[in-house]
Amino acid sequence: MTSPIRALIFDFDGLIIDTESPEFETWQEMFREFGAELKFEEWVACLGTSAAAFDAAAILHQRAGILTENAILWKEQKKRSTIKANQLQPLPGVVNLLNEAKSTGIGLAVASSSPRAWVQGHLERMGLTSYFRFILTKEDVRNVKPAPDLYLKAIQMLEVEPAEAVVLEDSPNGIKAARQAGLFCVAIPNPISRRLDLSEANLILDSLAQIDLSQLANLVARHNNGHSPLNVKV
Repeated sequence: MTSPIRALIFDFDGLIIDTESPEFETWQEMFREFGAELKFEEWVACLGTSAAAFDAAAILHQRAGILTENAILWKEQKKRSTIKANQLQPLPGVVNLLNEAKSTGIGLAVASSSPRAWVQGHLERMGLTSYFRFILTKEDVRNVKPAPDLYLKAIQMLEVEPAEAVVLEDSPNGIKAARQAGLFCVAIPNPISRRLDLSEANLILDSLAQIDLSQLANLVARHNNGHSPLNVKV
């Protein structure tokens, strides 16, 4: 069977590297230092979308009754989480999948709700930039995930039809964005997103290392022909 996959579109945070764990851990540390508590169920509102979806600094300010300005809290948290994130390497299967996809002529792009400097900086640090034809970030669209804008722009720039592209995601917001864009979505949960509902994805895997492009092509073809059930888990 000829592969219908002409493009793979990668989320970034939590999918290529697990930046989400350090983000949550550092906020938890800061809350505890001020005698407050941050619940996972609260913080995940910002997972896979803009940080503005949950203003952790404002919540910390309210709960701890501190006078520190929110901007200073954000700056301190970013400094701490960046130190941790700069030690991270690509998650299992990322590099092998990029090599395999590139060798077969599949177009590759990143579509992330994070700032360009963050995404580009980490990709350059890990030597992954050259794999991607396009790197799309929050600066490139009016609305970030769960809006479909990033994925719609990605397929437009890659010059593929929705049926020819597959999205790789880790968060409910990202999955929702992919589905709204009409794209087949594979969910790869990380330690953070594993605790969330990823059931809107077409396929859920434990790791990118489990992806077999030939098998995935068959699943996408069946899906495009109306024969593939939603939320296959292997």
